[in-house]
Amino acid sequence: MIERRPVADFFSHAIMLVSIAIVVFPIYLAVVAASHTLQDVMQAPMPLLPGDLLFHNLAAALFNGPENVMAGGSSPALMLMVNSIIMSLAIAIGKIAISLLSAFAIVYFRFPLRMFFFWMIFITLMLPVEVRILPTYKIVADLGMLDSYGGLVLPLIASATATFFFRQFFMTVPDEMIEAARIDGAGPLRFLWDILIPLSRTNIAALFVILFIYGWNQYLWPLMVSTDVRYQTIVLALGRMMLAPEAAYEWPIIMSTAVLALLPPILVVVLMQRWFVKGLVETEK
Repeated sequence: MIERRPVADFFSHAIMLVSIAIVVFPIYLAVVAASHTLQDVMQAPMPLLPGDLLFHNLAAALFNGPENVMAGGSSPALMLMVNSIIMSLAIAIGKIAISLLSAFAIVYFRFPLRMFFFWMIFITLMLPVEVRILPTYKIVADLGMLDSYGGLVLPLIASATATFFFRQFFMTVPDEMIEAARIDGAGPLRFLWDILIPLSRTNIAALFVILFIYGWNQYLWPLMVSTDVRYQTIVLALGRMMLAPEAAYEWPIIMSTAVLALLPPILVVVLMQRWFVKGLVETEK
């Protein structure tokens, strides 16, 4: 029987509501700023109620972009979002594919120095992109991959976390299932495709959401390798918009771009919420 504690419940809900308000209020301000003219946004105090120009400013950001930005120009938010989606999907799908294969090899194949290679992969968790960014940039530049989708994606496509995640799951698969697949004549790739991947679908979904948002939020690496506006991501473009002279800030368009940048990650989380939660908490496969 669950004990009823009204006072504790009240304070728990109050803390939760205050926390939600702290997180949501800046997003609300961005939506409000995106719905007014520049004069309304620049006045003090700024209006706290939405205006009637939200869809007009969103369309202007989506198809035109801000007019006054730093030297080098800017692109419409539509092109920036396409670049970000390509980068995020490629990173998420690439990381999952490589991690599945590497975890499959480590768990089900016996070869010399197998655990050594696993620990070498695991140790890379302590070497994020920021630590190895200079040698990685030199390799990408020497291969002629600057200002390209390959340069944006390939250095970020391996994942020690996902490899470890899949390895731990594969080790829980009963040996009887492996023997049954072998008796049925299934080879290694058939066993991976027909048995392991279907069993891992909730794990794959959870990782996809995490890795998509990881790719979408990348700023430092795209800043290093994409000097051409055609390959800018929307997160990088938002930072560049803030480098314009202060008097040239087009706040309604900048805030409209920020609102547009929120939509794809939110859509991915909403559409895959059930699979995401199952992949993180489900223990019985």
